[in-house]
Amino acid sequence: MASMSPDTPCSCDCFVSVPPASAIPAVIFAKNSDRPREEVQEVVFLPAGTHAPGSRLQCTYIEVDQVPKTHAVVLSRPSWLWGAEMGANEHGVCIGNEAVWTREPVQGGEALLGMDLLRLALERGSTAQEAMLVITGLLERYGQGGSCREDPEPFCYHNTFLLADRTEAWVLETAGRLWAAQRIPAGARNLSNQLSIGADISAEHPELRSQARAQGWWGGQGSFDFAQVFSLSQQPVRMEAAKARFQAGRELLQERQGAITAEAMMDILRDKGSGICMDSGGFRTTASMVSVLPQDPAQPCVHFLTATPDPSRSVFKPFIFGVGAAQAPQVLSPTFGAQDPVRTLPRFQTQVDRRHALYRGHQAALGRMETEQAWGEQLWQKQRDLEREGLKVLQGLLAAGEGSPPPQQLGSLFQAFVERESQAYAESTAPSLGRTQ
Repeated sequence: MASMSPDTPCSCDCFVSVPPASAIPAVIFAKNSDRPREEVQEVVFLPAGTHAPGSRLQCTYIEVDQVPKTHAVVLSRPSWLWGAEMGANEHGVCIGNEAVWTREPVQGGEALLGMDLLRLALERGSTAQEAMLVITGLLERYGQGGSCREDPEPFCYHNTFLLADRTEAWVLETAGRLWAAQRIPAGARNLSNQLSIGADISAEHPELRSQARAQGWWGGQGSFDFAQVFSLSQQPVRMEAAKARFQAGRELLQERQGAITAEAMMDILRDKGSGICMDSGGFRTTASMVSVLPQDPAQPCVHFLTATPDPSRSVFKPFIFGVGAAQAPQVLSPTFGAQDPVRTLPRFQTQVDRRHALYRGHQAALGRMETEQAWGEQLWQKQRDLEREGLKVLQGLLAAGEGSPPPQQLGSLFQAFVERESQAYAESTAPSLGRTQ
């Protein structure tokens, strides 16, 4: 059975704030994607689409039935696979996923990755609850499985999901094809590589409890605590470590109860002391996302994405669905067609260079930041200034459009910010700046 080695460094953290925990009348979603250190994550925009009856859709490993219509989505995804670690759709639905290991065995064969399920849910669900039902339906039909990293050695896991829209959030936790879900109508919640739904279950797989009884994990009497019943009795080292990170994340949210903003979520994602901003061994935070989903449907949702590793040294750039929304080429990785190592069998026998233009510029600039402190502080200040401009756009939109760009420019905001960030890195690494040789 393919799974994880006991000391495999793996983690992710998701956060959500639902009023009155938020400082504004909006749901605020956030996620750090912690992945293999050298993996490149791209930001992909896909417009809404219509599809012929009976058509099929190729996901990372398997095909599934396509639906007649799909929503426009923006995705932050490892560039080698079809799905995504996190993303949003045009209806204001956001989803992030987490790796977990449970008492249910990890499927050895290839099926849908949790990241495939996430993208499919965004393309097909117009609310958080509807997206959750998309995932559970696909899980029942196709199952989850397959290697989750670009490596000849399989790396497989089950998934938990945090789903949010303008009015509420849902936590969905899976164990094979089984699942439990918890509705979050108010307050703050986080996830961190462990089952966290206890007895407060809002919806569940119809065979969840009977399977627990049949396996001898639950006696059938008294309260049914999903996390307690389905968690491994002997947790892998990294899942044990996730407990401290989960607790730290919960405390950081509690400290800001009633005052949670986009900036507060960015600060949490940048917290290195807790391990939420990760840089440990072969893993690190490879991309981050913060979304503000106003409860007023007349106000646009604003999604901030980095497209680069380490949020403490990256820029959260605003994306808004609207007229002119298009793919930013600087954050799109090269493709390799049928010769891609994920497509050739056996898979992952070779490696290809998936770095996109912004990733290259960012990494070159960070390399200099580490060796030239004063210069690095200047670049860091430029990054923060650019980010503050994006946050001012958000503030203007929330203040009935005062000082915000005209509607016809909102769709091209992300592209404009990516271009400015790319230019800053190009200028900072140019020899003409008097760099010491």
